[in-house]
Amino acid sequence: MANQRVNTPFDARSTAAEVVSGVDLSGRRAVVTGAAGGIGVETARALARAGAEVTIAVRNIEAGQRVADELAAGAGRVTAASLDLADLDSVRAFVRGWQGPLHILINNAGVMAPPLTRTRQGWELQFATNHLGHFALATGLHDALATAGDARVVALSSRGHLTAPVDFDDINFERRPYDPWVAYGQSKTANVLFAVEADRRWAGEGIRANAVHPGAILDSNLTRYMSQEDVEAAALSGEEFKSPEQGAATSVLVATWPGLAGVGGRYFEDCDEASLNQPGTNRGVAAYALDPEAAEQLWRASLDLLGEA
Repeated sequence: MANQRVNTPFDARSTAAEVVSGVDLSGRRAVVTGAAGGIGVETARALARAGAEVTIAVRNIEAGQRVADELAAGAGRVTAASLDLADLDSVRAFVRGWQGPLHILINNAGVMAPPLTRTRQGWELQFATNHLGHFALATGLHDALATAGDARVVALSSRGHLTAPVDFDDINFERRPYDPWVAYGQSKTANVLFAVEADRRWAGEGIRANAVHPGAILDSNLTRYMSQEDVEAAALSGEEFKSPEQGAATSVLVATWPGLAGVGGRYFEDCDEASLNQPGTNRGVAAYALDPEAAEQLWRASLDLLGEA
């Protein structure tokens, strides 16, 4: 499949339950970040019903425990653990607490278009949460993923990545004016670049990484910083919106579908590998998000930022 674009039997209308139907995940362990609501819940539910032991890693542990209890009642082994991706101490504590192999890591959590906010380290919140926190988590769990021998990492990006590449000269908006949507786009490009470089570095250890665009889902905590006018404009834009069950489908597909064994470093949307974006359209993946040189540069920059912290 080196040069062949992947197509699957599923599409934009497919649900997470449909794409994992017939897949046995017994004995496999999964972590899903941000699974206290929205598509994260449906992602965890589908994995658990297929037999996986699922840990939902959440900032609000009380909400996460309620979700874990609900899912465990109907779908097997689901536990909640505390994880604040904007707090490196929290990420490190989660990593220290993990024991044994990890077969599936789904970097689902995210924040979208808040007012300019900085973490304790001075990092812009969207880049810190959407990329750096997940980068620290994945690299911290590398040995657990390698121990699994057949692990998959899924980075949730967004069509928003088409808004902006990573500005390596001013990642944290210290000199350029802050635009919440440019910052969001940059962080979502970083998610794709992470998958490209993680796959290059780790494929030989049996760890494959891919990025996904889940689709537009208005029933999501991700929209909490959007004004009512923004929400209404999105609803009138002609965008086809998905239910949370449909929004979780591409993540679950990339994490579990047997036909994707050995596939990595790619970007999927609507349950298929995306083609390159064409100017004037809002589909596909930007060439800059798949650029191997930018992917390696981001990896080095991320290590530097974490090292400084």
